[in-house]
Amino acid sequence: MERIKTDICVIGAGSGGLSVAAGAVQMGASAVLLEGHKMGGDCLNYGCVPSKALIAAGKHAHAMTTGAHYGVAPVEPVVDYAAAMEQVAGVIRGIEPHDSVERFEELGVKVISEYGRFTSPTEVQAGDTIITARRFVISTGSSPMVPPIPGLDTVDYLTNENLFELRECPAHLLIIGGGTIGMEMAQAHVRLGSKVTVLEGLKVLGHEDPELAAIALENLRAEGVEIVEGAMVSEISGGAGITVHTDEGAEYKGSHILMAVGRTPNIDKLDLDNAGIETNRHGIVVDTGLKTANKRVYAIGDVAGGMKFTHVAGYHAGVIIKSALFGLPAKATEKHIPWAIYTDPEIAHVGMSEAQAVAAYGSKIEVLRVEYAENDRARAERNTKGLIKVMVLKGKPIGASIVGTQAGELIQTWALVIANGLKIGAVAAMVAPYPTLGEINKRVAGQYYTPRLFQSARVKRIVRFVQRYL
Repeated sequence: MERIKTDICVIGAGSGGLSVAAGAVQMGASAVLLEGHKMGGDCLNYGCVPSKALIAAGKHAHAMTTGAHYGVAPVEPVVDYAAAMEQVAGVIRGIEPHDSVERFEELGVKVISEYGRFTSPTEVQAGDTIITARRFVISTGSSPMVPPIPGLDTVDYLTNENLFELRECPAHLLIIGGGTIGMEMAQAHVRLGSKVTVLEGLKVLGHEDPELAAIALENLRAEGVEIVEGAMVSEISGGAGITVHTDEGAEYKGSHILMAVGRTPNIDKLDLDNAGIETNRHGIVVDTGLKTANKRVYAIGDVAGGMKFTHVAGYHAGVIIKSALFGLPAKATEKHIPWAIYTDPEIAHVGMSEAQAVAAYGSKIEVLRVEYAENDRARAERNTKGLIKVMVLKGKPIGASIVGTQAGELIQTWALVIANGLKIGAVAAMVAPYPTLGEINKRVAGQYYTPRLFQSARVKRIVRFVQRYL
C-alpha cells in the first residue's frame, strides 16, 4: 500500500474539482486528484456540453423550416440523427484534452484514476494508495435520479448518462420530468424528427417565473412537443414499445423513455461516516464557507446540496481556494448566481424572482419590464417573443428574469450588477451599440427613471424655470 502526503486532496474531477486542483498547484500547493470515472465529470461527458451540442443541431434543422418571413422558402430538413450524435461526440473529444489526466499532470497535479473513500477523518484510500492531506475537497457531483417506479426496471430507459449514445432517432420519446433537462431535450428531439411527450407530475418549469415559463412553453407546444402536467406516473410497462401509466388511469405509449426527474448527490462510495461528515437528502451538509462537519474537508458543487450548475462548482472552487490556500475567511452565497435554460426561447434568471421580491419587500419593490418587441434588433430578426423583468429595491437591482432569444447572454449584465451591488443607474448610463439585443438591458433600466423624470411635476417646473430665466 503506497502512502502520499499532500496539501490538498480533491475527490472528483468535475468542473469544481479540476479548478481547485489546477489553482492549488499553480499557486504553490501540492495537490492529489482522484477520479474513478471520466475526467471532466458530468458536464463534459453527459450534461452541459453534449446537450448544448445536440440543441445546436436541432436549431439548424428548425431554421430550415422557418424561413418564410425572411423570403427564404421553408424546406423539410433531412436529419441524420446518427451524424448529429456523432458531432456531439466530436465536441466532447475536442474539449477532453483540456480536462485530461495528461494536462493536469503537466500542471503538477498527482492524478490517481481511482475512486476515493475515507478511511479516517484524515485519510482517504484510492485503489492501493492512502492519501493524507491538510485539506480534502469533495467534488463528486451528482447523478440522474431514478425513482422506484414499478416496471421501470423491465424496460431500457434513458437518462442523460446514456442518451447521447443513441444513434437511431427515437420515433416517440416519452420524457418523465418537465424541468430543465426534460424541456431542453424535448425541443431538441422534436426538431430532429422525434415525436415527443413530456409527462410532469406538477408544473412544467415550475421553479421559473410562471409568466416567463408560459412564453417558452407556448413555443415548445407550437413546435409539436406534447406537454402533460399533473401526470403522476404510477407504472411503466414494456411489450410493443413502452407504456407509461398515470394515477388518473391515462396511458402514454412511446418507443423510448427518458428519465429527467432530478439529480441525486454522488456520496455512496465515499464512506463519509469514517470522516465524521454529515449528510442529508440534498447531499453533504456544509457551512457558509463550504466546510463539512469535519473542518479539514470541504464539499463543493452539486454534492454540497445547493444549486446544481457547473458554474456554481467553479464559483465554489474560487471560494475555498481563498480559504484553504490563504487561510482567509470566505463565504459562498447564491444571491448573485445566474442560470439559464436553453430552450428556444431561452429563460435566464439571477437573484430574486418577482414573487420572491414582492413577498420579501412588498410595495417597496419596483418591477421594471420591457418586451422584446420594443427592441429594434429583435424586430429586425423577427425574434420579438420575449420579456425582461428587473426587480429594484431602493435603486438597486436585486433580481432579473428574462425569456427570449439569447437570454443567457443578456442576464450576465444583471449578474454583474447584483454581484457588485451596483445601482440601476450603472446600466442606464451604459451606451450599447445599435442595434443590439443588449439595448434591452439599457431600456429596462431607463424605465426606472421614466416616472421620476418624465412624469414628475417638480421636474417640469424646474425645466420651465430654467428655460425662462437662464
